[in-house]
Amino acid sequence: MNGVFMLPRPRGKLNGVKRLCKTRRTLDQTRREIAMAKRAPEPWYHPPQEEICALCGRAVPLVERDLHHLVPKSQGGKQTAVLHRICHRQLHALFSEKELAQHYSTVEELLAHEAVRSFVDWVRTKPDGFYQRTRRARAR
Repeated sequence: MNGVFMLPRPRGKLNGVKRLCKTRRTLDQTRREIAMAKRAPEPWYHPPQEEICALCGRAVPLVERDLHHLVPKSQGGKQTAVLHRICHRQLHALFSEKELAQHYSTVEELLAHEAVRSFVDWVRTKPDGFYQRTRRARAR
């Protein structure tokens, strides 16, 4: 028996709970089985939390979700903000990466710009999943 002491199989109930297994087990294994049977399983699925666009304040559908680096990765940025795809593309149509890094590295600074502010006022009137092709600004 490889040095394992086997207790005789308990008959009837063990600590008020019927035996879970009919095969021979040690008393500790049986107690572990009883303890495991009493635990409630943890749910494995957690529905995704609704995310809000940092720019326009509308709910972001999963298919329209983009992460915007407030300072572009090419300029050493690591911090991101969740934006709608249309909001994200509008920012990159208006500003170069250098401008984003030097002058518009926070959401507040972006919203202070007149062109961004007018775009946000317009897009807030649209539904959450709205998308329209973004055109590049003529003068950058």
